[in-house]
Amino acid sequence: MTIATLPALIQQFFTDRLSTQMEASPNTIASYRDTFRLLLRFASEQTGRVPTKLKIEDMDSVLVGDFLVHVETQRRNSARSRNARLAAIRSFFRFVAMNEPAYMLHCQRILAMPSKRSVRRTVAFLDRAEMDALLAAPDRAAWVGRRDHAILIVALQTGLRVSEIINLRRCDIVTGTGAHIRCEGKGRKQRCTPLRQETLKILEVWLRERAGGDSDPLFPTIRGTKLSRDALEHLVQRHTLSASTSCPSLIGKRVSPHVLRHSTAMELLHHGVDQSVIALWLGHESVETTQIYMHADLRLKEKALERITAPESHPGRYRPDDTLLAFLEAL
Repeated sequence: MTIATLPALIQQFFTDRLSTQMEASPNTIASYRDTFRLLLRFASEQTGRVPTKLKIEDMDSVLVGDFLVHVETQRRNSARSRNARLAAIRSFFRFVAMNEPAYMLHCQRILAMPSKRSVRRTVAFLDRAEMDALLAAPDRAAWVGRRDHAILIVALQTGLRVSEIINLRRCDIVTGTGAHIRCEGKGRKQRCTPLRQETLKILEVWLRERAGGDSDPLFPTIRGTKLSRDALEHLVQRHTLSASTSCPSLIGKRVSPHVLRHSTAMELLHHGVDQSVIALWLGHESVETTQIYMHADLRLKEKALERITAPESHPGRYRPDDTLLAFLEAL
C-alpha cells in the first residue's frame, strides 16, 4: 500500500477536508494557509530541503515545538496567535492520522502538544468624546471622506467585525420602517442590526451617491472594488491620528476596527442594555464572551463600590486632594 507524501496530504487537507467536507469559511482557510506557509518555510530552513521534498517524518513534535517558539520569539506573535497556529497544525495531523494509520503514533505526539496559557487583557474602547472626534475627522467635502464617515458611523453603531464591514453589499441596507443592516458573521451566522435614524440618513445619502447594483460593495475603493482588511485598518488609524488634534486622549492610543466594535459594546452597556442583548447585537456565540466588557467597565465597578460604602462614610472612590499626593498615587 502506497503512503501519500506530505505535499499530497497538505493539498488534500485543504481541498477535500477543509473546503469540501468541513465547508470551512474563507477566513479559516486563509488562517490555516498562512500557518502552513510559515511552517513549511521554517521546516525547509531546518532540514535544508525545499517544501516539496519534505516528508511527514520531518514534521515531528520537536520541529513543531521549535516552530511555535520561533513564531513567538522571532515573529513576535502573542500566545493566542501561537495557539491558533498550533490548532491549525493539530487539525492537519488529525487528518493525517485518519487517512494514514501508519503515522498514528507520530501524529499523537503532535496532537498531545499543549496550548499555552495566555493573558486576557482588558479590552480597549473609545468613550463618547473620542467617538465624536473620530466621526468628525473625515473630510466630507471629498468622496473618500464621505465614504469613510459612513464606514465609521456604521462601525460604531453596529459593532460589525472587519470582515462583515468589507463584505457589505448595497442590498444589505434595508431602509424604511425597521431599518437595519444584514450581514453574515462568524460561523456563517446571519444577523440583522437595527439602525438609528441619524445613521440611516447618512447611509441613504451615501447609497444615492454610491449608485451601482445591489450586489456591489457598499463601501468600495476608488476603483470600485471591495475594501481589503488592511485598507480598513489604515483608514481607521489615519482618521484616529487626525482626530487626536482635537481630542488629546486619542494621542498614542492604538485604535483598530475591533476597538470600534468594543466601543459599541461599551456604549450599549453604559446605557443599561442587558448582556444577552449585547451578545445578540455583536453576534457572539455565548453570553459569556460579552462578560469581558463588564470587566473593562470601571464605571460599573465604581457604582458597585458606592452601594457597599460603610455607614457614616463618604461614598465614592478615593481621590487625593493634593497634586503631589496625586502624582505619587499614580506611580
